[in-house]
Amino acid sequence: MTSAALAARLNIPSGPLFFPVTAYGPDGSLDLDVYRTHVRRGVEAGAAAVFACCGTGEFHALTPEEFQDCVRAAVEETAGRVPVVAGAGYGTALAVRYARLAEEAGADGLLAMPPYLVVAGQQGLLRHYRELAASTALPVIVYQRDNAVFTPETVVGLARTEGIIGLKDGVGDLDLMQRIVSAVRAEVPGDFLYFNGLPTAELTGLAYKGIGVTLYSSAVFCFAPEIALAFHKALNTGDDATANRLLDGFYRPFVELRAQGRGYAVSLVKAGVRQAGLDVGEVRPPLHEPSEEHVKQLVRLVERGYALLDVESDTAVTAGAESEESV
Repeated sequence: MTSAALAARLNIPSGPLFFPVTAYGPDGSLDLDVYRTHVRRGVEAGAAAVFACCGTGEFHALTPEEFQDCVRAAVEETAGRVPVVAGAGYGTALAVRYARLAEEAGADGLLAMPPYLVVAGQQGLLRHYRELAASTALPVIVYQRDNAVFTPETVVGLARTEGIIGLKDGVGDLDLMQRIVSAVRAEVPGDFLYFNGLPTAELTGLAYKGIGVTLYSSAVFCFAPEIALAFHKALNTGDDATANRLLDGFYRPFVELRAQGRGYAVSLVKAGVRQAGLDVGEVRPPLHEPSEEHVKQLVRLVERGYALLDVESDTAVTAGAESEESV
């Protein structure tokens, strides 16, 4: 898929962006059958794209061979219905290797995660992502977070680089993002994609929408797709009442629960998938499983989230009846 083609498909807000967890068996080995089921269910539920083997998918814990097997499985299960974007990371040489593995597996694009460990300057970061983009025909989305935080000038340089189509923000600095969006808009012709990539992006969805960023990754979609879809619809139709009801009753408490443990942005999501009925196994070290009490809290919270959807449905039915009576 060309850069323009992938950008066009991602820019259509038909549903949340799905970041599947990676499934492991009881012995900790990769379980591709369960992973395929997870991906397939996500696509059937309404995902707009599958981002395979990224942060939620424990990219850091996979061998290159496992990575390629997962990407290939995601490509086969989606069967072209939605794009598949694969993670790529570590130093430049390894990032290039993962990019080529993803390309061989049939991926449509790459999510380039921060370089491993080092805190590099802007010049070095720009060179890293340019070399990655030049090494593959796959379009690249650059992930800003942790040790890879960019100035607006650097993002202008990224946007001018052939093959780089967007920036995913995992920092949450709206002042910086507004300056980045403004600088690229003023200096680089054409569309450049922006994604809200915070761990629970829905919480800041209304704020990001205010600066023109409407694409976002949804971890909640992994285990409660109906809740994620309801929020996505509310955000994209301007239904702030529904969005705020879900924010107040589900997303804010979920973020507060997620903050109770290191690595919960992955392990709590994986626990949610298991609680929803698909045994995707536990996380691999160095991540750890959430406590039993926190899993119980998650179950109650998901029940509350679905109850909020029932309230929304009842409200819509009542409004429709009142409208008919007034005719």
